[in-house]
Amino acid sequence: MSKIVDILESGPSHSFEFFPPKSPAAELQLEETLRDLEPLHPTFVSVTYGAGGTTREMTHDIVTRINRETSLTAMAHLTCAAHTRQELTEIVARYDGAGIRNILALRGDPPKDLDLPPGDLSHATDLIDLVRAVGDFSVGVAVHPEGHPASSDRPSDRQRQAEKLASADFGISQFFFEADIWFEFLGDMREQGVTTRVIPGIMPVLNVKSVKRMAEMSGADFPRSLESRLRAVEDDDEAMRAVGIEATTELCHELMAGGVDSFHFYTLNRSSATREIYANLGFA
Repeated sequence: MSKIVDILESGPSHSFEFFPPKSPAAELQLEETLRDLEPLHPTFVSVTYGAGGTTREMTHDIVTRINRETSLTAMAHLTCAAHTRQELTEIVARYDGAGIRNILALRGDPPKDLDLPPGDLSHATDLIDLVRAVGDFSVGVAVHPEGHPASSDRPSDRQRQAEKLASADFGISQFFFEADIWFEFLGDMREQGVTTRVIPGIMPVLNVKSVKRMAEMSGADFPRSLESRLRAVEDDDEAMRAVGIEATTELCHELMAGGVDSFHFYTLNRSSATREIYANLGFA
């Protein structure tokens, strides 16, 4: 299986993210989405990992199945929160044995509704070291252009993110909605001496209420101008979807005008919006 760090050396990257389904119907939806998106030849795809390991087996099964049954390069997300060092070593060794060569190393947070210990590792950088010690992996990390939700101040947050990126092969960002946020983040990373490849995460805005809720949870700012555009057609699902795709396409065009050539799309396990945006950008 190809390593993402090697693939990224060949040029622009367009990748997709999925999450483990929670029902048989959702499983069928994900399978259909994978079939629809495979012909777009993404650079890679990634599969998220439930907090505290709540989707451990499902994440492993999806990643290995994608690797085995499709032409796609799959990356497994892995969080260290609520895990012992031994558990993490076993999880990574299992991926190594299955031929998986790409892991996104995350700190994560234990589920609030489960009484779980904090875990043996405190930071994503600790998990990076563990993964590298187990096998020959390409290791990515998540970055937060608007600051990690748990950060206390901007300077220390930027320094920690720079240190994390310096330890990794590449980074993928939390979603954001304004191009200036991305370019300011990149500028701050350059000032910190970071040269690691970082790819912006793009979230299609298809439902104003759900995306605003996700933005609040992740610490991303949801611009009033974008909310107003969506609220104006809130009573018409198709119209709101069209406005959301238009706004997401506009964001990507602004990023491309500033030199961005790679994107990581949060698909929400559905293909139509991603395919439309992909086509609007001329990637199809």
